[in-house]
Amino acid sequence: MSQSLTSRTPKPKYDVVLIGGGIMSATLATLLHEFDPNLEIAIFERLGRFAKESTAAWNNAGTGHSAFCELNYTPEKPDGSIDITKAESIAEQFEISKQFWAYLLTKGYIHEPKEFINSCPHMSLVFGEKDAEYLKKRHDKMAESVLFSGMEFSTDHEKLREWIPLVMSKRNQSEVMAATKMDMGTDVNFGTLTRKMGRHLLEDSNVEVFLYHEVKDIDAREDGKWEMKVKDRINSHKQEVVADFVFIGAGGYALPLLDSSDIKESEGYGGFPVSGQWLVSHNQELVEKHQAKVYTQATVDAPPMSVPHLDLRIIDGKKALLFGPFAGFSTKFLREGSYLDLPESVNTKNLKSLFGAWWHNIPLTKYLIQQVAMTKSQRMQHLREFIKDAKEDDWELKVAGQRVQVIKKDEKEGGKLEFGTEVVVNKSGTIASLLGASPGASTAVYAMLNVLEKCFPEKLHGEWKGKLLEMVPSYGQKLAENPALTNEVRNYTKEKLELEY
Repeated sequence: MSQSLTSRTPKPKYDVVLIGGGIMSATLATLLHEFDPNLEIAIFERLGRFAKESTAAWNNAGTGHSAFCELNYTPEKPDGSIDITKAESIAEQFEISKQFWAYLLTKGYIHEPKEFINSCPHMSLVFGEKDAEYLKKRHDKMAESVLFSGMEFSTDHEKLREWIPLVMSKRNQSEVMAATKMDMGTDVNFGTLTRKMGRHLLEDSNVEVFLYHEVKDIDAREDGKWEMKVKDRINSHKQEVVADFVFIGAGGYALPLLDSSDIKESEGYGGFPVSGQWLVSHNQELVEKHQAKVYTQATVDAPPMSVPHLDLRIIDGKKALLFGPFAGFSTKFLREGSYLDLPESVNTKNLKSLFGAWWHNIPLTKYLIQQVAMTKSQRMQHLREFIKDAKEDDWELKVAGQRVQVIKKDEKEGGKLEFGTEVVVNKSGTIASLLGASPGASTAVYAMLNVLEKCFPEKLHGEWKGKLLEMVPSYGQKLAENPALTNEVRNYTKEKLELEY
């Protein structure tokens, strides 16, 4: 992408400015350019390459989040029944992503799907009678939905040995274990996918990409447009750029930029940065015995994004195993950010939210302190709950990306820690920001269509509707209520994405 590093400077005015070069901005830019190729769009990315922060391959788990294996999406209700509403919603959102990627391949905008998406069974694994009962109930409920059709369940050690030989090695036959398996799961390299989209935008569209350019401030003008201070980090050149519409997709830096815009909707938002670490093994003997992504229950007081899982990863054609995540803490909002990010984000508008969230999450603070203090040997002990004879020499510790969990105003508690992804839009629909983490990248297309629904509703349901249905054939329909459409869409994306389930 070196073409963008020429000495050219941004124009003083654009129709659309996208801040950040991750999966969200690349997706939104591609959507907007497809809807209206005449739109003048600029993307500003502070680093020298697309997808270097949260979207980078090792900075996330690479799980195509379809709610097949993530137990926190299927809570047990007080009456003992299982609520799969959120699971169905997330499964549908990932189907939207797959349709959009299939469209990009059909148009020849991107190539070689195996470089960014591969089939990988998604499994849930639990230990003990109580959790095995829960998993059975969960399976029975999910099996009623077309979105989870084909999900297998077993408590039989022989069957589990077929599915996960590495995990079952040296297990006591009397140990109660249960698992579900969905062969339709995927492993996704979101970094590669984002760079493929970025290359298309750079070479085959009139979208202007500026790397090493950082947006420092966003101010509303009297005419309703937005004025940004943009710094060229290579040449130390600063200039002002005006846009009709701004999208802030800057990962952890979205929060301070949103705050600088002074929109009413941003009031009370705070950020809680959490970093992660993985244990990673490139030992191919181990890899061959574990060809799945296996999620289990989160421990008490652990945040949802700390659910332990042992995953197959396929990055740049090489297979590896990843175990974690172990939570860490840093005051940075980005991996390549500043240690002053958190203290500088505190202001009179969000102080109450921050204090409220901290006060009601003291167990979480304690959990994070314990996690940060762990030695590699202690982390290996956690891994040995999955792999009985895991050897320290086979595993290295790898630091993952920074996540900034959203803290929102809450009338009762002052502030509440949120673990999802949230789109914040001003009343006039001229500025939007994406905050939060999981399920994040997997649902990028749904999230960006959500932005367009809020900011360009007339166009999306008017002149852009035909193109939208070409890109996402199931748009506007609930797959959970339409088995025929679900199967049609899944067969189409399976073929285009060259999936092998």
